[in-house]
Amino acid sequence: MTASTRNSPSSAGSLRTRVWTAGRWALLLAGLALTYSVFLFASMRIAIKAREVAVPDVRGQAVEAATQTLAAVGLTVVLDPVRRPDAVVPADHVWSQEPEAGAVIRRQRPVRIRVSDGMQAAPVPSVTGESERSAQILLAQDRITIERTADIYTAEYAPGVVVAQDPPAKSLAPGVSLLVNRGEGGVTYVMPDLIGTSGSQVAEILRRRLFRVTIVGELPYPDLPAGTVVRQSPQAGFQLGPGDPITLEISR
Repeated sequence: MTASTRNSPSSAGSLRTRVWTAGRWALLLAGLALTYSVFLFASMRIAIKAREVAVPDVRGQAVEAATQTLAAVGLTVVLDPVRRPDAVVPADHVWSQEPEAGAVIRRQRPVRIRVSDGMQAAPVPSVTGESERSAQILLAQDRITIERTADIYTAEYAPGVVVAQDPPAKSLAPGVSLLVNRGEGGVTYVMPDLIGTSGSQVAEILRRRLFRVTIVGELPYPDLPAGTVVRQSPQAGFQLGPGDPITLEISR
């Protein structure tokens, strides 16, 4: 076969046809592969979405009701073994959850819930023999309210001292009643406003009434004469009796 025969127009046309056909098949296969990938990706997203769910809010629900609510959307429950006393959420009701309400998680995932133990009263501290103010502070620290205060007037106890309490110390109760001695003959005073007065003079007057007066601190106040009362404790209007402590802070 001569060189002219090998390079004839018919041979070149046949080669171009084969190349064009192969290219079309390549493009077709690439398109099919891309379409398959898109559909596969979309199908996977749909499948994943179908397995996801928003966590419902079960706070405040009873444990059984919360379990049913979560099970209805395909979620399981894990109970936290530690219970928390709570004055608002009743006992055996959910006071917190994890994940929080609205979070999107896969079905069959667990939701940890913490359960309230309800209102648990603290042991009442012993305040008998304490001053009324000290008793108020001790009870407030344990979040125990003073439900009632009754007064007696006797020389057997120091004025302003708690003589009895109900319920007694170590009882479990949210509140307590106090019996306070107001002093023999019922002598009580209302704390006056001492701001701006002479600290040494009012201290002398108060000590004559058997109050325990302490002068503390000497703060620099250029506009005030030295020895002027700038702070007082207790505040004006507070009821107190002989023997109660009074603190005065004066200027320098």
